[in-house]
Formats: sequence, C-alpha cells, structure tokens
Amino acid sequence: MQHEREHYVNGAWVEPLEPVLLDVVDPSTEEPFTKIAVGGPKDVDRAVTAARAAFPSFARTTRKERLELLRNILTEYNKRRNDIAETLAREMGAPLKFAFERQSATGTNHLARMIEVLENFRFEEPQGATMIVREPVGVVGLITPWNWPINQIVCKVAPALAAGCTMVLKPSEIAPLNAVIWSEVMHAAGVPKGVYNMVQGEGAVVGEAMSAHADIDMMSFTGSTRAGILVAQAAARTVKRVAQELGGKSANILLPDVDFPSAVAKGVLGMMVNSGQSCSAPTRMFVPIDRQDEAKRIAKEAAESLAVGDVRDERTNLGPVVSEVQFNKVQRLIQGGIDEGAELVTGGPGRPEHLNRGYFVRPTVFANVRNDMAIAREEIFGPVLSILPYRDEAEAIRMANETVYGLAAYVQSGDLAHARRVAGEMRAGNVHLNYPPADNAAPFGGYKQSGNGREYGKWGLEEFLEVKAMIGYDAA
Repeated sequence: MQHEREHYVNGAWVEPLEPVLLDVVDPSTEEPFTKIAVGGPKDVDRAVTAARAAFPSFARTTRKERLELLRNILTEYNKRRNDIAETLAREMGAPLKFAFERQSATGTNHLARMIEVLENFRFEEPQGATMIVREPVGVVGLITPWNWPINQIVCKVAPALAAGCTMVLKPSEIAPLNAVIWSEVMHAAGVPKGVYNMVQGEGAVVGEAMSAHADIDMMSFTGSTRAGILVAQAAARTVKRVAQELGGKSANILLPDVDFPSAVAKGVLGMMVNSGQSCSAPTRMFVPIDRQDEAKRIAKEAAESLAVGDVRDERTNLGPVVSEVQFNKVQRLIQGGIDEGAELVTGGPGRPEHLNRGYFVRPTVFANVRNDMAIAREEIFGPVLSILPYRDEAEAIRMANETVYGLAAYVQSGDLAHARRVAGEMRAGNVHLNYPPADNAAPFGGYKQSGNGREYGKWGLEEFLEVKAMIGYDAA
C-alpha cells in the first residue's frame, strides 16, 4: 500500500487538489502511525466529473461484462485479504484472527453473493403490454463507517457495479487504509476509468459536498443517525435518493422456556464481539424477572471469560474501541449507568487492570436496568450489556419496541413456533431467532431512526436501480 496520501479518480492515483493531511491513530497504542490525504469540495467535483463521464458507457455494459468484472474483483480481493486483515487490526483495533476470519471475509462473501444475484436478476419483466425495465440510478455517492469498514464498502460497491452505476466512495477517515487497499484491488481488477472513484476525507467536508452535489443521483450512507440526518438534509436540496443504514439499540428477548445458560452466554458473547461496535448488536437483554439473578451469574461469567488486549495474540477476544472519542463516550455512559442506579454486575469504568494505554474497555454488564436509563436508550458502541427484567411476555415486547431504533431484534425460545410469534411483534428490519447463522442474502436495514432502504443480496442491487414502465411495448 503506497497511496495513503492520494485519492483514486478516473482510474489513477492522484494528488489532492486541496492538500490536507490527517493522522491515522493505532487505537492499541494511541499513537499516529501514518497520515492520509483528506480532500475537499474540489476533490469531490473532480471525482464526480469522472463518474458522470463514465456513466453512459458503463450503464450500457452487458450482464456478462459486469459479471466478468465482479469475478475479477473477487479474485484480486482474495489476494489481498491478509493485507486487509493486518490493516484492520492496526487502524481499528480488530483482533487479527477476527479481522481475517470475520471482517475481511465479508468482502469475499458479498462479492460472491452479488455474482450469484446478477447471474439471475431480471432487469426486464413484461406486464401485459407494458415492459417493466430496471436501469441504473446513475452516479452514486457512498459513505461508509469505521466499525465494519470493508463489509460496508463491498456491500455498496458490488451492487452499484452490478446495477451499472458509477460511483464516488468516501470511506471513514478513522479507519481509512482498508479502503486504500480496496481501491488498489479495483485498479488491479481492471475497473474502467471513472466507474469507481475514492476521495478520502471528513464527513463534514467531503460527505457534505457529496450529499449536496447536483451531479450525484443517489447517496448510500452507513453511520450514526445524527450524521444520517445531515446527509439527508443536504441531499434534499437536489431531491436525490438516499439509502441509510443507521444506529441501533437491539433487544434480545429470552423467553422463559429457553436454555438459559446457553442463551445468556451466547447473548453476551454475540453482543461484545468487535468490542461491541456493531449497529445490530443485541445490547438490551430482556429476561424474566424471577430469573434475573441466574442471568446475572451467567452473564458475569461469560463477560469475564473474554480476553482483552494484544490484537496480534490469537487468544485475544476483544481489542480496543476505535478512537479516543469513542473511548470517552463509552466511559461516560458506563459511569452514567452507575449514577442512574443500574446494578454493575461486572466491568465498569477504566481500562482492564493489566493495560495502561490504548482505548481498551472493560467488558461490562449492568442488571436491573430500566428502559428510561441512558444505557438502555443510547447506542453505546462498546462492550456494555444491559439486562432488563420483565414480568410477562407482553411487557417484554412493549419494552423491546420502546426505542427510536429498529435495526435488529433477537428472540430466544425452546419453542420455535413461539419465537416466530414474538418475532412477528418486533418493530425491526431483522429479527434473529435462536442465534441463527448469518445470512448475507437476507435484506439488511431498519425501521424508524435506524434508516431506510435495504442492503445485501438482491435487495442491495435493487437499491441502485430505477424502475421504468414502457407502456404499449407489446402491441400484439
């Protein structure tokens, strides 16, 4: 990787037009280890111009041509998976084994899935004398986050390419280097000039310029609800389409008939993976009030079994959170939980005792949490679990839905039919029954302030398509 201080525009690495450098900090050491170029509106204009010029020809490419391109990208991506994992370990603090087996693996999975989808997708569909045609929306702006960075890049870029769109990507400036490698992959795969462009930068500058740009037809954004509102407001000036995957505060309802030792432990470990930095993490665990003491004991043991520390040690489960800003936010909310009267089961403020630097957080569990407490309302984005007792199923469902978010929900039961009935009551875009395997063909997205639109599989492809009706197409 040699291109940290450049943008990728029109098939080439280019010097920034507005040269500003920004430190990239290793969250394990709190020390900067390189710098990236952060662009400005002029850099965005240059990239959008390239994407706009490339759109007419790329939009006319055949299914076969786009499939060949995606296969080339998949081949080149797999050559760089180790590099991506190493980079994620350093720039965002993901344990190296996890970075390879989970984080970088998502890129392979999304590319393979999009190839399958494109092979069979119907872009034209007759409806009587009318032909329904699905066409690329145009030039798209993609803004991606730092917590699952390569996942979000690939699950936007792959369907945009499959649709025939051209694009400008702005990756997170906090974890930007995986995007540089991704751009090198795109170049090596032979993506036509101008089809894919990347401008590094800060959301308030580059993200704003993209969202408001008259020559961008659609914005796809993943990040906080606060930032998503700003993207939507800027995009409204040009009435462009906006797809958003935003925050979450997902409920995990444990019904009385579930195997508690297994369900509680899996809930803790599933919530704390990636240091709790997942928008769909099951951060609110609802348990029957008469079994809360049992849940506390199991959760304490599970949380204390997690090894926090050196991201290069294979025994490490959790690395640091991504930045000083994030560390301070998590610490504030942990202290707030104590101050509001929640019961601290394990963990608490500060770093684990064996660590004296880095943005490491103690795996923390609270019990006797009320829905009006900040730790039950706010997206913490750290390894902090809230256990909330409920008196009956109706109360559990009501409290689970009593949130501004609606990205994911979880239901655990020994009776699958029972779990299905409760899942039907959840106001969330994804409901996970009994900790199922991941499904990257299922639509991913949320209700309420968790956003709009869907990603993954055919649902992700459809987001980048316009629907045209050719009426009278068949006069027979």
